[in-house]
Amino acid sequence: MIRLFVLCGVVVLAMIQIYAAIADQFSAPAPFVRASGSGFELSGKPFRVAGVNNHYLTYGSPKEVARVLDDAVAMNANVVRIFVSPIIGSEDGSVRNVFDIKSRLDSSNLGTHGVYMASFDIESRSMHINEGANGLIRLDFLLAECAKRQLRLIVVFLDYWAYTGGSRQIAAWYGNKGDDHFFAEDPRAKADYKRFVAAIVMRVNTLSGLAYRDDPTIFAWELMNEPEIQPVSLFNSWIGEMSNYVKTLDRNHMLASGQSSIRTKLVELNFPEVDFGTWHGYPTYLNIAPEKFDSVIDEYCDLAASYRKPVILEEFGIPQSNGGRPQIYQKWLRKINDNPACAGWLVWRLVSRQDNGEFPSDRHDQFDIHNDGSRVWSVLKNAAHDLVSQRCSRTADGCN
Repeated sequence: MIRLFVLCGVVVLAMIQIYAAIADQFSAPAPFVRASGSGFELSGKPFRVAGVNNHYLTYGSPKEVARVLDDAVAMNANVVRIFVSPIIGSEDGSVRNVFDIKSRLDSSNLGTHGVYMASFDIESRSMHINEGANGLIRLDFLLAECAKRQLRLIVVFLDYWAYTGGSRQIAAWYGNKGDDHFFAEDPRAKADYKRFVAAIVMRVNTLSGLAYRDDPTIFAWELMNEPEIQPVSLFNSWIGEMSNYVKTLDRNHMLASGQSSIRTKLVELNFPEVDFGTWHGYPTYLNIAPEKFDSVIDEYCDLAASYRKPVILEEFGIPQSNGGRPQIYQKWLRKINDNPACAGWLVWRLVSRQDNGEFPSDRHDQFDIHNDGSRVWSVLKNAAHDLVSQRCSRTADGCN
């Protein structure tokens, strides 16, 4: 562990130099996107979301970050969704990590390279936030790079799952081994969460000089990725408390829960501070035939419309092993395009060549998308163009 953090110290100066080199290239983005009825608006014009998820943009190398964002632009995407991660045990290793912090795998396969956004402080017995070059400066860099490409960013404050720490790591600081209620009940975990949120929302970007809460590059905040808090009464209590807290810090940006909504069915739209709904669609895990999934799309879009709020299918995927994948994606995305109650989509997940020159392996769920000229890539690229072009035309200055 000591050797790992010595290595991080060697890397810090080089990272600062890389980030400083792009600071002069940063330019201010367009105004904030707003929710309006069942859709979004930008400067009074409709804004429909066609985008991608990526899980390693806060800890991948600068070149890996640039590749993903360039590929998102090549796909005609206008929004990228990311998680603020990793969260670790303690810097000295005395508090256990819930994931393999020493992994030497590539970024896509959760090799985090000594980067961490928060850890447990032994002396204060609470969260320590890493403001350095191997911490939140990574998020500064990502925002600046998105602004250069006229990409909007959905910033998810925390992952519920333990892949790179997430809420499970914070719960583990206080002795919990991973149930579905401790994080949302424990006053120490809730205080840490609020501190983390405030550190992000109130942060001033070291590259642009712009406070995050004043930066329109951020499309929206999300409370957590898939907060599967149980029971539902506790979920509602936590969403209500935390959505209100975020809005006390920032009224500029929209807010969503980040919930998969398969179990809770957009119940968070009852809260006035939650501006739009999110749901995650994986027919493989829902025991639904992919060919019949378009009816589920209509169900969620119509449900959100009953709240007079937008909804995004913000994660979806079927395995690469399904030979009908291109045709199925085309059918789903056409359904979203044609239903005015559907505000958009974000595919899970766009990954690009790692620093070893190769696309990462995807043996687990086989949902990865690559800029490889494949039929699936063409379907997504064309569908994104069709959806985005409904609200603007791209010019040398981006979307106006």
